Formats: sequence, C-alpha cells, structure tokens
Amino acid sequence: MPQLAFANSFWHSFDVLEKPIRAGVRKAMEKFQQLTIAELYADKGLHLESVNNARDPRMRTIRINDFWRGVVLAPDDGSDTFLLINVVPHDDAYTWAAKRLYTVNTATRALEVRNAVAIEQLTPVLEKAAAQAPTLLFARHSDTALRHLGIDDQVLRAVRTITDKPQLEAFGTLLPEDQFEVLQHLAEGFSPDEVYRDLVAERRPADAPQEPSESLAVAIANTSSRITLVTRPDELAEILAKPFAAWRVFLHPSQRRVAYRVSYAGPAQVTGGPGTGKTVAALHRVKHLLSRTPDKRVLLTTYTNALAATLWEHLALLLDDDKQLSRVEVTTVNAFANRTVRALAGRVPTPVGEADERQVWRRVCRRLTLPWTEQFLAQEFRHVILAHDVRSREAYRAAPRRGRGSALGARQRDRLWDAVELFQAELTAAGSATYLQICARAADLLAEVDLAAHGFDHVVVDEAQDLHPAQWRVLRAAVAPGPDDLFVTGDPHQRIYDSRVSLGSLGITVTGRSSRLRVNYRSTEEILTWATKVLVGARVDELGGDGEDNLTGYRSLLHGKRPRAQGYPTPQAELAALVKRVGEWLGQGVRPSEIAVCARFTTTLRSAHDELAAAGIPTAWVRDQPGAHVDGVRLATMHAMKGLEFRCVALVAATAKAIPFAKEVTPVEVDQIQHDNDLLRERCLLFVASTRAREALEVSWSGQPSPFLPPAPPS
Repeated sequence: MPQLAFANSFWHSFDVLEKPIRAGVRKAMEKFQQLTIAELYADKGLHLESVNNARDPRMRTIRINDFWRGVVLAPDDGSDTFLLINVVPHDDAYTWAAKRLYTVNTATRALEVRNAVAIEQLTPVLEKAAAQAPTLLFARHSDTALRHLGIDDQVLRAVRTITDKPQLEAFGTLLPEDQFEVLQHLAEGFSPDEVYRDLVAERRPADAPQEPSESLAVAIANTSSRITLVTRPDELAEILAKPFAAWRVFLHPSQRRVAYRVSYAGPAQVTGGPGTGKTVAALHRVKHLLSRTPDKRVLLTTYTNALAATLWEHLALLLDDDKQLSRVEVTTVNAFANRTVRALAGRVPTPVGEADERQVWRRVCRRLTLPWTEQFLAQEFRHVILAHDVRSREAYRAAPRRGRGSALGARQRDRLWDAVELFQAELTAAGSATYLQICARAADLLAEVDLAAHGFDHVVVDEAQDLHPAQWRVLRAAVAPGPDDLFVTGDPHQRIYDSRVSLGSLGITVTGRSSRLRVNYRSTEEILTWATKVLVGARVDELGGDGEDNLTGYRSLLHGKRPRAQGYPTPQAELAALVKRVGEWLGQGVRPSEIAVCARFTTTLRSAHDELAAAGIPTAWVRDQPGAHVDGVRLATMHAMKGLEFRCVALVAATAKAIPFAKEVTPVEVDQIQHDNDLLRERCLLFVASTRAREALEVSWSGQPSPFLPPAPPS
C-alpha cells in the first residue's frame, strides 16, 4: 500500500479550501490509501497522471473533482511514499507543477523545492545587470563556503547576481527554503560558521549519511519540519480532521533545539518575534521535563488568564496523558502568588485593580497636599519601590531610579515616602493589596518554607516580557536554583504592559543559555512586513533589560495577500464592511472560531457583536475563555489578543483617539521618559494585535486613523 506524506504547502492550500473541496480531498486521500501501487496508477477515479514538460519527472496530478487537482510527487526509486504538495484549480495545476523541481539539500539532507523555470529565466538577465553593479551582496563569501551551507549550483549562479537585500527578498519566493534562509542570515551579517551552527547543523539529522540520499522516502524522513508522514491507516482521517488549533503545537527544528535540549545548567531564555514558536517551544519544554522523571512538578505560567487558558488547552492537546498533566500547574503569576499567600499565611488580602489603586493615591495626594499627580505616584511605587523591593525610608533614599524622567532630591523622596506609608496603611486597614504587593508577600513566604512541599522542580514562563520584578521574585522563589530551574520565553517587541526588568539583578542569569528564534511560522510575510512597520524607528530594550533588541533576520516562510487598511465615513459604514468581510471569510470555509474581531475598547466590540448577531453570525468573547469546541467569531480587546492566533483578524476602530489612547500616555511635562515608554507600549499593542493574523488582516477606522498605522503603499 502507498504511504502518504503531506508538505506544509499542502496544509496552506487545504486550510483555505471551501468545505465541499476539502471533502473531496479527504475522499481522494482515503481512496489513495486503499489501493496498491499498481491499482493506484490504473485507477480511473483518481486519474494519477504525469505532467507534460515537467522539470521534475516525478510530478503527478490526481483528480479531486472536475475543477480541482492535487499535485503529488511520486517515488521513482521503488519506494512507496508519495508526497502530496498542493491542491490547485485544474487549469493551474499543470502549469504550477511543471515549473517546480524537488531536490535534496546537500547540507541539511532535507527535501526542498524551487521554481526552477523562473530561476533559469531570471538569472541571465540579472547577470547582465550584476556586471555593471559596483558591489554584490555575497561577494565576500567564497563558492566553497556557500556550498558548505547547502547552496547548490543553480542557486549559486543566481546568488552571484544579487546586489542588495531587497533584490534577495524579491528572489526569495523562487528559491529553496533552507537555502534562502541561509542567504538571508548571511545578508544580515551572520558569519558562515554561525549560520552552519544555528541553521544547518540543527536541521541535519544526527544519523545522516555522508552523501545525500536520492531516495524520496529518505528525503521525506529528513524533512520533518516541513513534511508530515502518515504512518498508520487510521492516521489520515485524524490528521485531516484536526482543527487549525491542533497545528499550533507542531515543532520546527529551530524550536526543537531549545525545547528538547537534555538539560540547561541554569535559567534558559528563548526570544523571538511573533509567530516564531516561543510558546510552542515552552509547551514542548514542559513535555520534555515531565518525560525525564515520573515525579517532578512543573509550573507553567504567564501573564493573563486568557493566555493561561490557551496554554492549558494546547498542553492537553500535546500531552494527551492525564498522569503527566496532573504534574503541571498552569496559571498566571498573580494567581499563583495569591494561592501561595493563602496556603502559607491563612488568608490573602483582597486584590485591588488599577482604577481602585489610583483612587487611593488620589486621596493620599489630597491629604498630604503633594505636588505630584496620582499617576506619578502610582508609577513611582511600581517602577522604583516595588521593582527594587524597597522596604524602608532609608532604602528609598538610596534606590536607583533608572527609567524615571524626573529627578527627586532627598526632601522630595522623604515626602514621597510619607505618601507610600499612608497608601500602604490605607490598603492594610481595608484588608486589600495590589497584585504586585501580593507577589512580594508570596516571595517572602516561599523563601521561608521547604520548596519540596510548596514549590516546583521546574518553572516555565511564557510571554515573559510583561512580568514585573515583583512577579519575577515570586517565580525565582518558587524553584530552587539549579539545572533546568527556569525556562523563559518572550519578545520585548510585544511588551504591552508597563514593566521593566533586569533579570540578572533578580538572580536569573541566562548568559550562555539564551536562544533567538527568527522564522515566523504563523503569519504571512505580507502581514509581517506590514506589522513591523508599526515599530520602525522605535528602540526596544532586550527581555532582560540590559541592551537593545531588534528583529534582524526575522521573516516568514508563508506568503499571501497584503493586509488591507481602509477608512470609512462613519462607524456604521465601518461595521457594515466588517460584517461583509467576516461573511466572506466564512463563505471561504474559515471556521467562526478561526476569526477574530478586535478593538481597543469593549464598547466598540459590543457594537460589532450586535451587527454580527443581526447578520446571523455567532460570536464568543475571548474574556470568557471559550474552548475550541465553542462556535463563534472571537471578540477581543487588543490587550486580550496577546498570545492568541487566528486565520483571519479584523482590527476595527483603529483611530487616532484609540491608538494611542491619551489616558494611557503620561504627559511630557510629568515625565518625558515615561511618556516615550508609553508611546512605545501603544505601538507594541498595535503590533501585537496585527500579528495575531495568520492569513488575512483587515484594519479599519472611521475618522482620523491612528498615526502608528503604516503608510499605504503607492498605487
């Protein structure tokens, strides 16, 4: 019986097919599995046939229905493994298949594809232009060095014509994926040794033979990052029936390297832009830690309840083992701190939210006739006193205030400390505390107890960039220092809450145990390009706060339509357009739960909910933590979109009044540095919301658009 394997390009095409066509694909694949090799070639229903004038003689097409064809790579070496590559309309299938050539990468041993015809046609033209160019992008790298990294002769000839990075990017869709990624990293300044270590060596199987195998089955086995092999008769239906969410736990080689490293000598950190698989790496790290010993306990934690619920859902999908799941606690840091204080102190103060906290500060300001606003006092309490764990007037006098834009003399610090004491006294009298105060209390309590009874063997942290130093202290206290104590993932470009931290100062040193993921496996390159323009010109500090971070080398392997950004004359017209667009997505076979509508404010979302409901479109609020089984277009504020992903995202009411929101931005006259930080945080919020989209992004507004939106491309 033939074996089936599915290329990632198949999943990209399958996900966007309408339901009747998907059903036809399932039927064809099931029949494919039931036939012998001889019957397969003779079957009139599947109609497996060669492609005329194909660059790859193994190319075949099969019949899905009268108008659709599947493109298949057939074995020519006596093996029985067929690779399903794409599902394409009938008239396009043969043209698409004829141009593609599949080869084995000489360095990684992986199967890769190129548009051989287009490369052959373009290269002579580019060679003429390159002869007149003053510089060439890869001139400093020898042919030997490039071949060592897997660049083959056809690509090498084309590479020698490339003059700059924009030309390389334009060429990228024609080149084999592994080779293009190597070239991108070289173009960004990475040395050949670094590229070999971080890309080639990680992707090359440990047991790979000295010479590349010509066997299609062997090449497929060596390409687990981009090909899914069906190994059981019942596995086909299971794979094709999986919802989109199931593929979020798929692991790529760059992620596998960090997730399944046998052990780290201490805290380890993984950073990377949206969609690079940091969360997937964190989930697999939990799986790895659980599999090492039968009794170790793991705390998997993050910032918000919605993120924690998503982590639990995906972890359950990944583990599928109740015994292992029972050894994991998945929760937010604040919830863990609250539980810890209750367990160790008998009762926990009632947490107060930001609005109630500001009211207390306002009363303190009036009682002490202070020259500062309640906003300034709340920020000083958060960024200096709680951040540095200041416990006394003397300690506050000496406390560093890095990141604060207004100087305070000794007398001013004394007056401000009076305000802090009054603030704390009022909360204590009411039996209340801020969430960060509860975290500080939890850290103190954990420092005094036996961690074998109250702590964890390992702590895994997702979306770490938004955690405050007080939250880091409770995590540091929850696990004894040692090998594999903390595994931290995050992206400072997605910092949407006002937290700054130096991990080293908190006893969390990741030197020599830090990895960066650079390839986006979620959003299309078009969405990614649009979103990164939101951050152009902004300085972003590293996750640990000790330097500047950047998105150098960050790119996507996927391509699709450009995001659409459009203004409307009235909010009503904008909502009408939203309903139409969501309806179109649903008509294309996208499930309601794979669509998100997000906005800055809940009031906007309520209006969107009413319009969608009137059109008969079901909705579900992300804040209610609906499971994958709950039908409905997801409604979420921009903040609640953090850590989530959808096939299609509509970002509505992206106006100048909403992004940036004036109430969230400190006035320049109060604190210039805080003002700049607040504006950056607003940019990051738009960046985060935009990069939740996998295939389609629609951005709309009525009135004045947000100044952070990228300019429209020239028509």
